[in-house]
Amino acid sequence: MTTATPSTPSLSPFGPLIDTRPLFPRERHALLELLRSLAPADWAAPTVCPGWDVHDIAGHVLNDYVRRISGARDGHRGAVFENDETLPDYLTRVNGVFVAATRQIGPRVLTDLLAHLGPQIDALWATVPLDGPARLDVSWAGTDEPSPAWLDIAREYTEFWAHQQQIRDAVGRPGAAGPELLGPVIDTFMRALPHTLRGHERPDGTSVRFDVTGPAGGSWSAVRRSARWLPSPTAPPAPAAHITTDQDTLWRLATRGVTVEEARLRCVLDGDEALTRAATTLLAVVA
Repeated sequence: MTTATPSTPSLSPFGPLIDTRPLFPRERHALLELLRSLAPADWAAPTVCPGWDVHDIAGHVLNDYVRRISGARDGHRGAVFENDETLPDYLTRVNGVFVAATRQIGPRVLTDLLAHLGPQIDALWATVPLDGPARLDVSWAGTDEPSPAWLDIAREYTEFWAHQQQIRDAVGRPGAAGPELLGPVIDTFMRALPHTLRGHERPDGTSVRFDVTGPAGGSWSAVRRSARWLPSPTAPPAPAAHITTDQDTLWRLATRGVTVEEARLRCVLDGDEALTRAATTLLAVVA
């Protein structure tokens, strides 16, 4: 996972561009096949999301489709924050309202709506210049610079993929976790590493390396340059902190499908303890 050297002015603090647009139809095909195969009882299976069953997760994905098409394609401004509501608070509230409303929609209709709107999402992404500004900044990769559009789109892909896996976990159906679909999820999630380390000052040149094992894994690093953490162009041979974990643990940690403490038990941590502990709080969802 390489990019330009950190000393060059053109270095993106978000790392090299990822084009996830071709993956949306493939991920959605797997999701629709899964939903159409579920028995009625499966739709009521509890998921890792507190208070939400499989039907609720599918309703939440529909909410994401509707929200992005309405806002990014049609320019509809429907967000209304209450009082001093933070973004996480707002999302929790409106997501809950939408999911509650979709409980009156039957599984077949809900699946048909996802199949109908999905291609409209694909068409929307095709119109977006990847190197332009994001419509919605990616807070968990936050810097002082606006997020690029490609990262916003990649964030949406990881959202859909992760929700599909939550459904699969709930009904005991493995799948959709091959490297072609999961690899870009992990690559996107690891763009949170520099932001995760932001509270830890170290001398210039200090590096943190995160190795993810498995077919969808790889090596990602952050280096301290000019009082900030940046993506490293190469995996440093002698990092100050080195974390190794498997691909399943990484995506679950990033979405809090496991706790930080549970994830650390599945990691090999070496070097600067403060940095290894910070790196293993990596979070790639709004919370």
